Amino acid sequence: MSNESFLAEYSSESAVRKYSKKTAGTGINYLLEHDYGDIYLKAIREYVSAPIGDGIQLLEFGCGAGMNLIHCLDILKREGIPVAAAYGTDFSERLITEARNEAFSVDSQLRERVKFLVARSECLISDMQSGLRIAEQGILGSFHLIIGVNTFRYCYRLGKGEECAKQIYDLLKPGGVCVMIDMNRKFPMFRTLVRDRLTRPKSEWYLPTLDEYAAPFTSAGFQILEKRNFCWIPHSAGSTLLGICRTVAPVLNVAVPRFAMRSVVIAKKAS
Repeated sequence: MSNESFLAEYSSESAVRKYSKKTAGTGINYLLEHDYGDIYLKAIREYVSAPIGDGIQLLEFGCGAGMNLIHCLDILKREGIPVAAAYGTDFSERLITEARNEAFSVDSQLRERVKFLVARSECLISDMQSGLRIAEQGILGSFHLIIGVNTFRYCYRLGKGEECAKQIYDLLKPGGVCVMIDMNRKFPMFRTLVRDRLTRPKSEWYLPTLDEYAAPFTSAGFQILEKRNFCWIPHSAGSTLLGICRTVAPVLNVAVPRFAMRSVVIAKKAS
């Protein structure tokens, strides 16, 4: 998959609608509040061992139009978890522009601590350094939690998985945690995957296995805390489909957990 085709896809109007909270759909808004939100809170409460001090330093790579990061900030505020700074990065300037607009919805007390930057996931350190206009030492080892949703598969397809994981490792504080969530290749009914298999080369639709998602983090020096499949709700689900999926999810989790829609890898940098 070329960077050019990737950039064109994620600078389109359809990408803006897909990754903006107001137009993304009922399914993703539910997941941000529940399935994904629960994972982030568990990571902070049970896994992060770096001292929080004045507040969490949070980064989302591949943040799109910012809806995941902004919703995460809402959850942290409700839970009484202080936030010192939150950054979102994406390679698409168009999506970052939308994210900056969305940031006006953030609580006024937090707004000045939220920044969205154009940065490639395999070059997070240098691109963030350039965007923030600070020395590299100013961001190395500075984050408690780094998250990425539906973005690591592109690093893998470009052959940049290890570079991305190493950048994340260097940005985390000792005792910091990374949460990676992406599509599970064993789920048989992704409409876009079926379409792409028929119309695109393998390098543009390949989904890593759970072990392939985790391997770059292991190579970078992380301890893998969780590696599993979860979630039965499509991002694009409307209210009716959401209700059906919520009803059947407990049964599917018991019967066929390996076929769930998403893969999650939670990795920790040693204290």
